[in-house]
Amino acid sequence: MDQHRKKMRVPIIVTVLSVLYYAAYFGLLIAMLDGIWKYLLGLLPLAISALMIAVCRERIREIKGGEEDDLSQY
Repeated sequence: MDQHRKKMRVPIIVTVLSVLYYAAYFGLLIAMLDGIWKYLLGLLPLAISALMIAVCRERIREIKGGEEDDLSQY
């Protein structure tokens, strides 16, 4: 089980850093814009963050299921 936890750290760290980057980048852009563009541009980081979290959850399921090296299947 400890081996699985070590392998889960990297996807979680990459996901957290990516979500923080997109939030900061688009937050800066949203702060500079006015009108409807704020809201339209606000949806993009939410969608990207949701996608990153979904991919991370899927990767964690693969690691827990024993598919650590799923590239070897191809």
